[in-house]
Amino acid sequence: MAHASSGRAIARDDRRTPAQWYCLLAGLALLLAGIFGFISDSSFETGDGIQGGRFLGFEVNAIHNIIHLASGLVLIAASPRRASARAVALGFGLVYGLVAIIGLIDGEDVLGLIPINSADNLLHIALAALGILTGLISRHDDRVDESAVIGRDTHSRFRPDGATTRRRRAPR
Repeated sequence: MAHASSGRAIARDDRRTPAQWYCLLAGLALLLAGIFGFISDSSFETGDGIQGGRFLGFEVNAIHNIIHLASGLVLIAASPRRASARAVALGFGLVYGLVAIIGLIDGEDVLGLIPINSADNLLHIALAALGILTGLISRHDDRVDESAVIGRDTHSRFRPDGATTRRRRAPR
């Protein structure tokens, strides 16, 4: 619905933003990875040089799976609203970027808790880059600001300066 009380017409845009799609799709993927990762390895081993089980080429353990479950739930919970999806996509991108950097430096684990391999590092880099990118290109609210709206009944034009003008009708 549009109204022109402030001289600007405000309408709602219900289409999903890139950040909302990112949160939904990455959230579902991480949620499933966390669930199925427990089939591969459910041990809570920690320390330097920890070895996890393999799931689709990724190295996992119970702590890694819990992080995937929690990340997936947070992303899915943020996906319905634009502002939360944008904030979570950016935050998630930054955190996973940090995890990727730590993983690239260490090469075997992240903080002695999460076993990783090169496939994990590539996935973390991709999730970080997509999170930051979709967060930056997405709007944070669902309002559309239109500079002018034509009234249906009066054929008058509402302008941003608050004035209205009558549109001339073509002669018959």
